[in-house]
Amino acid sequence: MTPPPRIRSRRRRLLAPLAAGALTVGVLAALPAATAHAAGSVVKVTGTQGNWQLSVDGQPYQVKGLTWGPSVADADKYMPDLQSMGVNTIRTWGTDASSKPLFDSAAAHGIKVIAGFWLQPGGGPGAGGCVNYLTDTTYKNQVLDEFPKWVQTYKDNPGVLMWDVGNESVLGLQNCYSGDELERQRDAYTTLVNDITKKIHSIDPNHPVTSTDAWVGAWPYYKKNAPDLDLYAVNSYNAVCDVKSAWQQGGYTKPYIITETGPAGEWEVPDDANGVPQEPSDQAKADGYTKAWGCVTGHKGVALGATMFHYGTEYDFGGIWFNLLPAGQKRLSYYAVKRAYGKDTSHDNTPPVISALDVEGGTASVQAGRDTVLDVRATDPNGDPITYEVLDNSNYLDGSKQLVSLPFTNLGGGRLKFTAPDRTGAWKVYVKATDGHGNVGVETRSIKVVPPVVNGTDIARGKPATASSFQASYGDCPCTAANAVDGNPTTRWASDWSDPQWLQVDLGTRMSFRHVQLVWEASYAKAYTIQTSDDGQNWRTVSTVSNGDGGVDDFDASGTGRYVRVNGTARGTGYGYSLYSFGVYN
Repeated sequence: MTPPPRIRSRRRRLLAPLAAGALTVGVLAALPAATAHAAGSVVKVTGTQGNWQLSVDGQPYQVKGLTWGPSVADADKYMPDLQSMGVNTIRTWGTDASSKPLFDSAAAHGIKVIAGFWLQPGGGPGAGGCVNYLTDTTYKNQVLDEFPKWVQTYKDNPGVLMWDVGNESVLGLQNCYSGDELERQRDAYTTLVNDITKKIHSIDPNHPVTSTDAWVGAWPYYKKNAPDLDLYAVNSYNAVCDVKSAWQQGGYTKPYIITETGPAGEWEVPDDANGVPQEPSDQAKADGYTKAWGCVTGHKGVALGATMFHYGTEYDFGGIWFNLLPAGQKRLSYYAVKRAYGKDTSHDNTPPVISALDVEGGTASVQAGRDTVLDVRATDPNGDPITYEVLDNSNYLDGSKQLVSLPFTNLGGGRLKFTAPDRTGAWKVYVKATDGHGNVGVETRSIKVVPPVVNGTDIARGKPATASSFQASYGDCPCTAANAVDGNPTTRWASDWSDPQWLQVDLGTRMSFRHVQLVWEASYAKAYTIQTSDDGQNWRTVSTVSNGDGGVDDFDASGTGRYVRVNGTARGTGYGYSLYSFGVYN
């Protein structure tokens, strides 16, 4: 059940902005002075093999939870809503001085917290760095000292349900080590988890301890090296229904909880025709939560519940994929979770449903900077008027997670016209449908943005090209001048990181042209001229650009000469000039 490397890296990028509670030890604040707490609950794992039960103060307790996304300062704002959904548990990734208001607010609303402790490398690169669990005694001693102190601080807080040591580090260690060394590190890590568990138990015998990982392949390490854990935990999305059989085949003697689950993630879905992971529809996502909860409850006496992912409000790439209420607006998934946890939604006003989203002319060849029309079919189950918004995202170009709202014209009949992005490559376009009652439906498609079609012949294509400089070895380089006129939209010329720089093409004979098209990579020219020459020495300027912003520069420029060049005088970034295509049209 280990996802392949390419998919794992997608997962890490997706989850990083959402795991706001994932705190590394280095950022933990100074411990607060001891404060008086109301007596905490006594939480136990009771029962026998295959017939376990979680209990709170002697009463059976099934974890009906969500992972927590909002700021601690907003706890009182959102806890009543969680309560109304039937949620009795939230999960965090880190515990420190800032946790008390969250624990207190949860307890005041009848909700308990699975309180996390973050261990490196966590979810992977960017989530805390790599640790050598065999030799880094400083780090190990630090967490062995730090985590139990927070347990001592909060063990009597009535908001605490259990402690969760680490998140996805057994899997994440493969981003740091390989081969036999990886095995040794995984053994050392899970041994440390057990040492932390023993210290927690010595301070707080009234709350269980678990440890979360990203796949059930971590459980054999816990079975061997962490016998003091009270139960196991795993994050599992589309594969959550396979956890039961993995537990049965693994010969385990402890129950488990699912600490993250929901619809298929970016790392689990097939790519579409543009090479972009095909995001499930809102309805498919809602069905994913329903299915996940059914598989959790289907493993009676072993699976003790779940904290599904994610009660978050971010309105970004990952937020649209997983959040139940991006920007505070409720989605179909929100109501699916509410139903799963036993609450009635039959009298709720529910979101618009987008049943179809098409791009007129297709998604494989959308011309940069040109009008593009989306065909949307949406209905509202309550008959509410629907208001639309069009957004785009460049994650698959530059890793940006932000969604950008775009101007658009509603042509009627579900047809929405907007201007396509100016940068070539794979983009995601989103349509947001709101009903005025706090609900939202969202659908997305990828589009492949290509340079605008130019009438005429590109007389520069395939001709000899030279440049003031080129990068011989960096990333996808060598990036020679010839790459800008080879007709391949994925190859580029890249210059030194200085001004000025130029690229010129030899047309072979004196020729006239009327149009120029430049397709820039992320490193573009802010200021440049288009020049011609008959001898390659004496140049005439036929066009000047002083406000370039990258993407595609597509404009009329008339001239005659054997040589044509783009002469960059001011870079738009701190890097060099980087040009996918230099087209000269007659």
